[in-house]
Amino acid sequence: MRNSAAPSNTNGELFGYNLPARHRSGAIWRMFFFAATIFGIIALSVLLWDVVNDSFGYTAFTYKVDPATLTTDGKPLDEATSEELIAILEKTLRPNRLNTLNDEKPLEQRTQDELYELVLAEIVQPKVVAVWGLADSLLRVGKIPTEASQIASQKNIDPATISIVFVNWLSRGFVASPQSSNALYAGVRTAIMGSLYIIFITILVAFPIGIGASIYLQEYAQDTPINRMIQTNINNLAGVPSIIYGMLGLTIFVRGLSPVTSGAVFGYLGADPNYGRTILSAGLTMALLVLPVIIINGQEAIKAVPNSLREAAFGVGASKWQTVWHHVLPNAIPGILTGTILSMSRAIGETAPLIIIGASTYITYNPDSVFSKFTTLPIQIYQWTSRPQDEFRAIAAAAIIVLLALLLALNAIAIVLRNRFSRRLI
Repeated sequence: MRNSAAPSNTNGELFGYNLPARHRSGAIWRMFFFAATIFGIIALSVLLWDVVNDSFGYTAFTYKVDPATLTTDGKPLDEATSEELIAILEKTLRPNRLNTLNDEKPLEQRTQDELYELVLAEIVQPKVVAVWGLADSLLRVGKIPTEASQIASQKNIDPATISIVFVNWLSRGFVASPQSSNALYAGVRTAIMGSLYIIFITILVAFPIGIGASIYLQEYAQDTPINRMIQTNINNLAGVPSIIYGMLGLTIFVRGLSPVTSGAVFGYLGADPNYGRTILSAGLTMALLVLPVIIINGQEAIKAVPNSLREAAFGVGASKWQTVWHHVLPNAIPGILTGTILSMSRAIGETAPLIIIGASTYITYNPDSVFSKFTTLPIQIYQWTSRPQDEFRAIAAAAIIVLLALLLALNAIAIVLRNRFSRRLI
């Protein structure tokens, strides 16, 4: 029996049936998607502002030696020439300390910036009293001297000895300096080197293995219970907490394969066969972490290649491997590289697995090989944010900006490679 509530098919009435309701539903979902986008933009903006706000601002210092007393004619210390800075060091420092500095690197061979930092560290010895963010520095600049005096009095410091300076914590010296227990001289050089080493090893190991596994599972593996179990386990491994991979890396690479990961097997100078907490262990652990993601994304990219392309290759006599190598894989490369970018982004920001396998929280020298001790930018940020002093919070924010810049640079390189492959296929 015909439904009396439904419109008849005359004059196009059936086409317009429930059309206003469908339009309302579409408008509601469109507003929801737009609101979600706006919310994401606002959240990201707040996060970035919070980081930038802590990276710049006024800082109140007290000095062991007033910098104005070290130069003549009232010249600011940062405008002194290299010869004047050397004269200050030779006049002020004890002979044994001066000899030690010359043994590390002769003063005459140091740049003006290096000499200036040396005068600050050895003679002036500034100490942070209080730190203000960028917002306070811009909006409450008139109240900062009063607040600095009050804070100095609470810390039993003479307010007359306080100097207030606008500080850019994200400076060239910050990027080029090693770790230090003093926030004024601490930098991220060793952390950047460690992160780059680990990412290089991670991609070098995980990329070929992941792509090979995805090709086999998608193109060659039969639909058998064993292969289905392997596929299910790979999907499950992509959701395993990262700290579990850290425990796996600790068992396999740090302890089980310590003669290899320490470099003792290869005759690395000074290697301890029982100490596997090295860059190589960290890179291999990160490779295990991102391997399921690379495999799954590789499979999806290969699956997206039209079957007509395979059939055309088979039709002209191409073998299975020729079809995969010359037709399927080139068309899947853009999608594969997209998955690799996501994997690299995850690996460079991980902290828990590296802490488990023994990353250093304080290290002052650059890694010189894959068998060296290491630290990374996320671990450095974690270590600084755990300190109670405001100045360490400021350099942690500056380190976050460095980490974001490094991540964007690495992603940009991968995106350029992906787009180049895409253009070749057009």
